[in-house]
Formats: sequence, structure tokens, C-alpha cells
Amino acid sequence: MASNTQHHELALPRLEAPTRLLAVVAPYYKDVTDGLLAGAQATAQAAGASLDVVEVPGALEIPTAIGMAARSGRYDGFVALGCVIRGETTHYDTVCNDSSRALTLLGLQGVCIGNGILTVEVLAQAEVRADPAGQNKGGGAAAAALHLIALSRSWTEARKGGQPSLHDVIRLAGELEGQGKA
Repeated sequence: MASNTQHHELALPRLEAPTRLLAVVAPYYKDVTDGLLAGAQATAQAAGASLDVVEVPGALEIPTAIGMAARSGRYDGFVALGCVIRGETTHYDTVCNDSSRALTLLGLQGVCIGNGILTVEVLAQAEVRADPAGQNKGGGAAAAALHLIALSRSWTEARKGGQPSLHDVIRLAGELEGQGKA
């Protein structure tokens, strides 16, 4: 049972440079997303990061908004906040799977995203996960984005210091510069 499971949370990273986050919120279940946002704001503040907020119509629009904002270059990371509650149709599965997949694809492109889109069976489950004094998955999503930003910055700094990156060492096709033929 999940209540007997031990969880480990990483301490918030130290961010030397100013850090700008954008929370993209789908407020369909506004009471839930207000709680998630309060958690994200508290976490951003604790880390010394600024947090802007935009709203979109639904969870499916969250990845699109994050993709557009990422291309603008104005933000270091993103927090996706929303709630999807299972209904009587397969729409739940579509929204959960497609929004998650789209966020993952953005992440694989190097966009630092914390996913705080709740996917629950009933409203009571969402309320527990959005409680700023409890589990608050909004704060967890903000922390995840901050950790990814710190990780990205550490690798960028290592590269500036002359350390080879994985890209410099491995090629998937073609020859490395200066490589002779056997």
C-alpha cells in the first residue's frame, strides 16, 4: 500500500544565476490548480526563483504553451499544472497520455519541465495532492524543474571549462574528424 512507502525528496538545488520559471496552468478544476500553484510559488520562492503564470484552456494545451514559451528564450524552466479526473469516456486516457507524452518530448529536447498535471480517479484524490500543507504536487513539479535547470547549468558550465560533452565523444553516424580508414 502506498501509505507505507518511504519517499525521498531531494533538497532544493542552489541556483547561482537568476532563475525564471513559467507555470502553465489549466484551471479547469480551479480549486485544485490554485492549490498546486500555491505550492509551486512557495517552492520557487524558497529557491530564490521568479515564477510567472499563464493559463490555458486545458491539459492538452499545456505542452503547446510550454513549447512556445521555450522558443521565446525568456524562461529557464517550466511547471505544468492541471488536473484530469477520470470520467465515463476514453477522453481521460487521451488527455493523460498525450499531455504527458508531449511534455516528455519537450524534455528530451532539453526543456526543463516539472510535470504537475494530476491524473486521478476522483476529485478527493486531487484535493489531497494539491493541498499546500500536504503532498502538494505543484511544489514537487516546481522542484523538479529547478533540479533540471541546475543539472543543465552544471553541464553547460563543465563544457565551458573545456570538458568534452557526450556529443563531442560519440557520433552515431559518419566519421570523427581526423579519423582514418582501416
